Amino acid sequence: MATEVTVPTLGESITEATLGEWLKQPGDAVAADEPIASLETDKVSVEVPAPVAGVMGEHAVKPGDTVAVGAMIATIEAGDGAAPAKKEAPAGETKGNADNSDEARTGEGKGPAEQIREREQDAPAGDTPAALSPSVRRAILEHGVDPATIKGTGKDGRITKDDVVAAAAKPAPSTSAPVEAAPVAASAPSGRKEERVRMTRLRQTIAKRLKEAQNTAAILTTFNDCDMTAVVEARAKYKDLFEKKHGVRLGFMGFFVKAACMALKDVPSVNASIEGEEIVYHDYADISVAVSAPGGLVVPVIRDADQMSVAEVEKTIGDFGKRAKDGTLKMEEMKGGTFTISNGGVFGSLMSTPIINPPQSGVLGLHRIEDRAVVVDGQIVIRPMMYLALSYDHRLVDGREAVTFLVALKNAIEDPTRILIDL
Repeated sequence: MATEVTVPTLGESITEATLGEWLKQPGDAVAADEPIASLETDKVSVEVPAPVAGVMGEHAVKPGDTVAVGAMIATIEAGDGAAPAKKEAPAGETKGNADNSDEARTGEGKGPAEQIREREQDAPAGDTPAALSPSVRRAILEHGVDPATIKGTGKDGRITKDDVVAAAAKPAPSTSAPVEAAPVAASAPSGRKEERVRMTRLRQTIAKRLKEAQNTAAILTTFNDCDMTAVVEARAKYKDLFEKKHGVRLGFMGFFVKAACMALKDVPSVNASIEGEEIVYHDYADISVAVSAPGGLVVPVIRDADQMSVAEVEKTIGDFGKRAKDGTLKMEEMKGGTFTISNGGVFGSLMSTPIINPPQSGVLGLHRIEDRAVVVDGQIVIRPMMYLALSYDHRLVDGREAVTFLVALKNAIEDPTRILIDL
C-alpha cells in the first residue's frame, strides 16, 4: 500500500513553492521523518520529511516545478528497499564507453551540480554517503568541488559541510609529468562555454521586491562619515573578555544596531511605514539585518533590538549568519522589521546607495573602515573612517530628518558612552 507525500504547510500567506531537488530516488529506502525533497519558497528552503518508512516510489513532479500546499509530489511504498541491479552495457557500446571512461570517473567537463546528480544516480540504493543534505549540496556548488573525491567523516560515511570546505582548501593535485596539449585546429571553436541555470524562487522574489521598491517608493540617499576610533579601541580592549563572558565575538554591528535604535527614537519617521493613506509609527525597533546566504541575500529580524544589550544583539546576529549559510532560517524570522541595516563593508564596499525593504521607510548602509587624513582641532591626523549611507522613502521622510538621523548615529558611534547613558 502506497502512502502519499504531500507539500507541508509552508507558513502564513505562502500557498506554493518550487521543488528544488529530490534527496531520494525511486527504489531508495527511506526512514520515517527522513528528508526526501527540498522546496524553495520566497524566503527559505524547506525540507519535506517522509511521512512513513518504506521505499521511495515514483516522483509526481520534477525539480523546478511549482507545487501548491497539500499537493501530492510522490509516494512511498511499503518495504525495505533493494539495490537495483546495474544494467550491462550492450556489446556495441562497450568500446565507445571505454574511450570516455577517464572522463566519466573524473567528472571532467561537468559542473558540480551535474556531478552531484550523477553521483546519486550511479550509487546503489541505500548508499548513505551518496545522500547529500541540502547544506552540503550548497557547499559543493559554492566551492566547485567534485563530491566523488571527498571522503565523508560523518555518520555512516556521510559527507559533511566541513568535509567539503576541507576538500576545497586542499591544493589541486599535480601530475607527475606534464602532458603535451594537442594542437588546436585553426577552425576549432574558441572553447567559450555558457551555462543556463534556472533562477531560484528566492532570487526571483528578491528581484521582484527590489524592482517594486524602486517603482513604489521615492528613494533618496544621504551620506555622512564617522570616525571609528573610539569603537575600534573599545573593541580591541574588551574583545577577549567579551568573548570569554558571552561566548560570542564582539563586532561592530552591535554598536551600530544600538546606535540606530537611539537615532530611531529621535527621528520616528525613519522607523515608520506607509499603509494606504496612513502613516504607521512604531514605538519599538525591529531591526532587519541583511545576511549573505548561498541562494542570495536574506534579511532576518532582530525583534525588540532597542531592549537588547550589545551582547544579545551580537549573539542574535551570529546565530542568523550561521543558520543562513546552513539554510535553516525560519520564515517567521524574516517577517516584519521596521528598519534595515546592510553591512557591505565586510565585502570591501567603500560607498553604496542601498534600496529600502518595503514597507520600511529607511535602510542604513555600512561600509569598509579605512585610514584617511582628517582635520581634528586644526591638525591633520590619520583616523579610521567609515562612510554611512541612509536610503529613505522621501514620501515619508524629509531630508532634514534623514540628516538628523545620520548625525545622531554618527555622534553615538564616535562617543559610545552615549549608548550606555542613552544620550
